[in-house]
Amino acid sequence: MLNFASDYTEGCHPDVLAALTRTNMEQLTGYGTDIYTTSAKKKIQTAIGCPEADVFFLTGGTQTNQTVIDTMLQKYEGVVAVETGHVNVHEAGAIEYSGHKVLALPAHEGKMDAAELDAFVSAFYADADHDHMVFPGMVYISHPTEYGTLYSKAELLALHEVCSRWKLPLFLDGARLGYGLMSLSTDVTLSDIAALSDVFYIGGTKVGALCGEAVVFTKHNTPRQFVTMVKQHGALLAKGRLNGVQFDALFTDDLYFRIAKNAIERAEELKAVFRERNIPFFISSPTNQQFLVLPNTVLAKLDKAGVLYSRWQPADSDHFVVRFCTSWATTSEQIRALAACLDA
Repeated sequence: MLNFASDYTEGCHPDVLAALTRTNMEQLTGYGTDIYTTSAKKKIQTAIGCPEADVFFLTGGTQTNQTVIDTMLQKYEGVVAVETGHVNVHEAGAIEYSGHKVLALPAHEGKMDAAELDAFVSAFYADADHDHMVFPGMVYISHPTEYGTLYSKAELLALHEVCSRWKLPLFLDGARLGYGLMSLSTDVTLSDIAALSDVFYIGGTKVGALCGEAVVFTKHNTPRQFVTMVKQHGALLAKGRLNGVQFDALFTDDLYFRIAKNAIERAEELKAVFRERNIPFFISSPTNQQFLVLPNTVLAKLDKAGVLYSRWQPADSDHFVVRFCTSWATTSEQIRALAACLDA
């Protein structure tokens, strides 16, 4: 079986597993007060160039998105996201479940346009009846987006300026951040993200960890009693060491970046396989998520061969848009095996 359905099909990187095994029998304090969590926080602060940042570890992406959004918004506020945004489409209403509406804007290859955001907020406050409406309270984007696309530094700067003008925190979902940072096409660094967002997270679940996301508040803006509210969301691990040890390993000797680079290198090989067979791309993605338009006959052949992928949306009656993901663990041998399946 060849599994390209997602980028979290394996457990964790061997160095992360070794760190968990090595520290397993140590008696450590709970709730993220252990020495490894403290060490991981310091390493992340150094990596982002922001020693004063507050760093917290949560366990999964949906949990993180809901907790950050809920704790930063007032009861009468919603979060602005694009219509294809993860919090609007693929989180089972988790944001609405916490009492906050997702206010959707048009998506442009998965991205938010700063001018459209500015116009949306301006129109809201120009409406004499806005007291009867859901207030825009923060802005959510993901980098990479749901379509594997990336914001340029100029685009992030434009969003940052609009958010600053309207006093809206900019929240960047970094579930796949490593793959965005190592893309061959990006001009955005981790320090840029720390400077241009108000809160973001570094995804571990999809980039080499068993689980875990590192939430970073960069502007002395951590919600009051954040840890208490994390616990109210059921998101505070008693064995906080689980996330601390993993991120301490991921941010030792640039492991996080080195393994994310593997996904990008394998994605380039994957793209070559499809290009050589004249299979069209649905969208041009510079990251580890690749979207193809495949005939149903080819999909049937791949299904029979045991190749796993994600069905995204119908293209027409005879074709389907599908997603193939590479990851930190994908090998060139797996890419060649996929090519053989396509040629069979």
